[in-house]
Amino acid sequence: MKPILTHLGIVSALGCGVEETEKRLFAGDVSGMQKLSGLLGGEETVFGRAPAGESTGGTDFGVGKLVDAAMAEIASALEDLKREFGAERIGAVIGTSNSTMEEFTDNPDRIDMAYPAERLREKWGVKGPVWTVSTACSSSGKVFVSARRLLEEGLCDAVLVGGADAYTRTVVEGFHALEALSPTLTRPLTAERDGINLGEGAAIFIMRAQGEGAVRLLGVGESSDAHHLTAPDPEGLGAEASMRAALEDAGMSAEAIDYVNLHGTGTTYNDSMECKAVRRVFGDRVACSSTKPMTGHCLGAAGAIEAAICYLALKRGRGMPPQVGGEVDKALAPFPIPRVGDETPIRTALSNSFAFGGSNATIILSTVRE
Repeated sequence: MKPILTHLGIVSALGCGVEETEKRLFAGDVSGMQKLSGLLGGEETVFGRAPAGESTGGTDFGVGKLVDAAMAEIASALEDLKREFGAERIGAVIGTSNSTMEEFTDNPDRIDMAYPAERLREKWGVKGPVWTVSTACSSSGKVFVSARRLLEEGLCDAVLVGGADAYTRTVVEGFHALEALSPTLTRPLTAERDGINLGEGAAIFIMRAQGEGAVRLLGVGESSDAHHLTAPDPEGLGAEASMRAALEDAGMSAEAIDYVNLHGTGTTYNDSMECKAVRRVFGDRVACSSTKPMTGHCLGAAGAIEAAICYLALKRGRGMPPQVGGEVDKALAPFPIPRVGDETPIRTALSNSFAFGGSNATIILSTVRE
């Protein structure tokens, strides 16, 4: 089955909604990347702040606000689906890494990793199978596998699929302890790259087996290399396996891919291993970029947000998502690097999501060709 992605709701440091996100994405807008102060023993870092998501305490968690902001854009389409199929035939699979952990320091008993999916059941009336996937930074890449399976098995007629993660002080301080945060705007693929910027956001698609829609899910791939708890396999063997599995699932050759959205965190080790893997799979011909300098690394939401970035490019049909920041190290990344103003046609896109523990996911999207 090659299901259709019919609608998208999104919120991130690029703004709220498809129209604002698309405009700022292709302009290379980094204004949503803001300095954090008052943490990290006086050191600074940069965070991708979404225009929604702050927790107000109680049960009104920040991640729920982000889910609601994304859902508001597809609410009318969801109501149409309920009338057509019934709420019991609509499912939801949402990826997250932090969920309600923003409340951790106040009350650890309140952490609920299932909360983003539960929000869809309780507030948005989704009554079919509903669950959350939490595999760190690959969480909302892996959800596309689960959502497709619900359609293939006839358990649902439509599935809400995506990811959501909100600002979490505990996580920011944890990445600082790993010496993984950059004090300035992250610079993936450059010789001067010195770490990640974290971010927050949510992206939720409506997936159907068939119907009207501009973008199709052609393939999904997963791997688990378990090289190290936090460090990737330096040769990128797990990343390579994930990409090859997605190509095989799609029934495509590497030459058929127009664009690769890199996991591209801006750390020394991630960018090195990913570029090695991409070169073994694609050679030096495929256009590649990391969009994290515009969104931050949204952890459990990263896969869905970057799938959404590919979706927007594919719907436009021209212009690869641009790389912003410093000069790319061509010894590291010799492939074509799209920049602001690029108008290259695009019909297929591959997006990578790699996580701690070697949990890897790759999806392939394409414009619909009937």
